[in-house]
Order: sequence, then C-alpha cells, then structure tokens
Amino acid sequence: MNRGHWACFVFIITPASTIFCGPPLLAAKKTLGRQDSPTAGERVSVVKKLYQEKRWRQMIELTPPSPGDSAELDYYRGLALAHLEYWAAAEQALRAGQQKQPHDKRFPLELAGIAFKQKNYSEARVRLRLALRMDPHDAYGIDFLATVELLSQNFEAALELWNRIEKPRIRELETDPQPRLDPVLLDHAFAFSPASVLRLEDYRTTRARLDLLGIFPRYQFELRPRTGEISGEGSKNQPARAREDRGENFDLVFHNVERNGWGESRLEGGLSLLRGLPYETLYPEYFNLKPSAMNLSSLVRWDKNKRRVFASFSSPLHHDPRWRYELYADARNEYWDLSQTFHAAGLPLTNLNLQKVEAGARIRSVINGRWGWSTGLEISDRWFRNLPGHAAPPFANGPAIKYRAGFDYKLLDQPQDRFTLGSSLSAQAGRFFASPSSLFFQTQGSLWTRWFPKPNGDDFETIGRLRSGKSAGRPPFDELFILGLERDNDLWLRAHIGTRDGKKGSAPLGRDYVLSNWEVNKNIYQGGLFNVRLAPFLDCGRIYDNAGGFGSQKWLWDTGGQAKLRILGGVTVVFTYGNDLRSGRNAFYLTVEP
Repeated sequence: MNRGHWACFVFIITPASTIFCGPPLLAAKKTLGRQDSPTAGERVSVVKKLYQEKRWRQMIELTPPSPGDSAELDYYRGLALAHLEYWAAAEQALRAGQQKQPHDKRFPLELAGIAFKQKNYSEARVRLRLALRMDPHDAYGIDFLATVELLSQNFEAALELWNRIEKPRIRELETDPQPRLDPVLLDHAFAFSPASVLRLEDYRTTRARLDLLGIFPRYQFELRPRTGEISGEGSKNQPARAREDRGENFDLVFHNVERNGWGESRLEGGLSLLRGLPYETLYPEYFNLKPSAMNLSSLVRWDKNKRRVFASFSSPLHHDPRWRYELYADARNEYWDLSQTFHAAGLPLTNLNLQKVEAGARIRSVINGRWGWSTGLEISDRWFRNLPGHAAPPFANGPAIKYRAGFDYKLLDQPQDRFTLGSSLSAQAGRFFASPSSLFFQTQGSLWTRWFPKPNGDDFETIGRLRSGKSAGRPPFDELFILGLERDNDLWLRAHIGTRDGKKGSAPLGRDYVLSNWEVNKNIYQGGLFNVRLAPFLDCGRIYDNAGGFGSQKWLWDTGGQAKLRILGGVTVVFTYGNDLRSGRNAFYLTVEP
C-alpha cells in the first residue's frame, strides 16, 4: 500500500453490526483541491463543512478514532455518530474528546443528549449539571435540564431552572375536573395569572393557599406545551424562528381531588367516618359548605376511660384564601394511671379522673410559600376526682385562659436535590385561676427535614424532626408535655405507649422535653386500590420535670418499624412496632390517619 496515498481503513462496530470503511484523507484532499495531506486545522474545517451539509457518514470516514486527534475532531465524530443513532460509538468519541478538553461544556451537553435519547434521565441530569457548573448561564443547558426534571416529575426543579431564562410562560390555566369551589375564591388562591411567567415562588405560594383551604387532599399541576402556534400579537413580521412557539408557552392544568360534603361516594364517606372504629371513635366531617371551603370536623369517642367530644368550624376570612379562622370546642372525661410516671412519694395515682372543657378561636395566615403564622385565644376549665386530700399542684381545679402564637418557616428548599429544611416556633402564655392564681408560659421549637434520594417518586423518602419544649411558671396538669404513642398527643416516642389498661399516663410526662424522630419510607406495593409502605424508625428523647415529680430519669431510645397501608388514596392504616432499647420492652400500636 502506497504510504503517499494513505488508505487506512476504519472499522466501526455498532449495535447493528454496521461496518464503515474507506480512505478518509482522500475525501479531505478532494474537498481541499490538493494532493498533499491536510493539516489538523484543515481537517477540522472540512469536518465542519460536512457537518453543515449533514453528511454524517463522510464525517465518520474523515475522523477515525485516534488518540492523537484533537478534541474538536472527536467532538464532530461524536455528533455524526449520534445523528446516525450509534449511541455507544458516539459516547466513546465524545468521552475521548472530554478527556482532552475537560473544561469544554459541549462534551457533557452532547453526552447528556445521548443519555436523554436512551431515556436515561438520571445520567442526563448528571451530565447537564456538570455542563452548567462550567457555564451557569448557558440557556440551552438550563432549558435541557429543566425538561429532564419535568419528565422526571420534579415540577419545582423544572420551574427553578426555567425561571433563570424567563420561562415557562403560561397562556391558559385549566382545571381538571372543574372544582365545585367558588370560582372567585379558587382564582384568588392562584398567585399567578395567564400570559405571565410561572415563578417558583408564586407556585409555592399557590400550593400553600390551596392547602390552607383544606378541601384538596390531593392535587398536582401539569405543564402542557403549546407547540406550532404563533406566540403573541404583532408577530407577523418577526423572523420565523421567533414566531414559532418552541416550548416557550404552556397551558397549566390543575388536576385535583376535591372533598365535598361527607365524601364523593358512600365508600369514601364511610371510610372517613369509621376510620377510628377500632378504638371506639367516629370522625363526622363535612367539607366545602356553600361551597366556600367552609369545613366542619368533629370527633366522638365513647371509650370508657377516654371519653371525648370535639368539634371545629373553619372558613376563609373575608373570602380570602390567604387567611383562615377556626372556632372549636372540646370536652373530655379521662382516667389516668400515673403509678409509673409520677415519682412523688405517697401519691399512688392509679385512677385519677380529669374532666375538662375548653373553647377557642384562632387565625392562620399564609404569607407565601416559605412562611406563615397563626394566633389564637383559648379558655378552659378542669376538675379532678379521685385525688388524695393532700394532693398538690399541678392537680388543682380551676379555669385558665391562654394566648398562643406561632409561625412556620422553610430555611432551605432545594428542589433539584429534593431536600427541604423547615422550622417552626410557637409560644403560649396563660393564667391559671387556681388558688392561688398563677401565670404560666410554654414554648416549642422544631427543625424538620425531608429528603427524596431518588430523582423522581417518593421511594426511600427520609424524614427527620428535632423538637424541644420548655415551660415556666405553674402550668395545669393537662398542659404538661407527653412523650409517647397516644392519639391525643403528637410527641411520639414509638416504643412507649401512652396508655395502661386503657388509661392515660403510662408515657413520660414533664414540663420540658427534647425529642428526635427519624424514619425512611420504602414503597413495597403500589396499586389502584391500596399502597403499602414500610418505615424503619429511630426515636430518641428525654423529658424533664424535677420540681413537679414527673420526667424521665435517662435518655430514652426507641427503634422499630411502621407498616402503612393507604386505602383508595384516602385513609392510611398505620401499624407500629417499637422496641425500647433501654428496657427491652416491645410495643404494638394501631392508628388510622386521614
């Protein structure tokens, strides 16, 4: 073979076992009109010209794989192979060029395109993020990554990215199905409007307002591209590329499940009403009265040791979805066994009876998607029976009045990493009109995290929460904190059941506490009728009350797991198994959540 006429044959093995061969440099010489071998720069010029002419096979012939070739030739070789859908060979060529020019954003962008074409969205996401670290303002990369996030059902991440390039623009807002809610009230719940860019902060504010209405247990938003349309008035004289709607405009569809009356069906209403039947409780509820998001909720419990009747009415304030008021009343007749948790000498309180009535009002407000606040006033009265004659406070009879306020604030919300860090702080100040009268104060604060380690879906959802509370003054007995599993208590230490022989009081009580809860939720089965999740957990806490005779002597550690069965997308049956790592005792608990 004549060395002056280099005729090295190139073989490319593809998934289809296609083989290309030919004298690559002859094509370059013919294009340049010369007989001597072209330089590297001339080869690049020829390849670019072939690329503009979409002559992919000739590009491949002209750029055989060679460690000595420039990154530019590797790049165009990869493009040609990708156009012919020889994905493995294209990726090999682009990776070779990336090794030579690791800071060239074109390589990860094109590699992301190859992964995208093969529907490997996770790999496409990794490569696009690498490209955007090299150039954070690359509009193509931002748009591409937003599309990947949207296809992965990470709506907020897509919005966060698109907002950087003033997208997406909403043309129309649709609802599917049309809610019964007053259209004016629903319209005011949306913090955005058609013919404008959908901002992430407006989207989050909208979700917070919808949640405050309390009638949409499940909903989601969908972006539908408006393709092939003329965007905007007066576009007739614009260039063709500017006139075409290339994904700049979208319709936004609000898919929703609305709660109306007792329920959308007899089955749904019956499940909601009877969800507490295993523990002698009914939950009569009525939603969206008028329909103006006026909701009635109640609880009736006939357990002989924990009788209770509760009712509340809530509604938007002045027909404004940013504000909501609630009026409520509560009456209890409970028996407590404090023999294991009250440490004062000479007071074996095994059958303490507490009767209490209270009524109150509160207002909640959504400022935006990041934070909101609440305030309220409550009056109560309590009576104790079966007390020894020399019982001391906090077992004193008498009325009390208290004012409470609180706020919630998201400290960190990273939709691309699917990680949220939130906080809350609440305080209440009251006067207990016992003999003698006394003031009391209580504060509670919490930090919580929620992380989805997978790019889409809720598998392996990780939830953590750290809470703390402190009291000052002389709070009534029923205002003490409780660490344990009890349906009227939300400070769960999941191997410490709050009742003993049906009576409250077996879980640690006190004036101050620290509590940490962690769990990981793994999807086991997802079907049309029900979903099953398993959640291993670890709880740790301690409660203090040196002056009042309550409290835990040491830190308490509980571990175990929960099985969560969600029925028809509605109520969730939660079975909890916990093990007290200090005592070795096991706990089994069943509850039903709305």
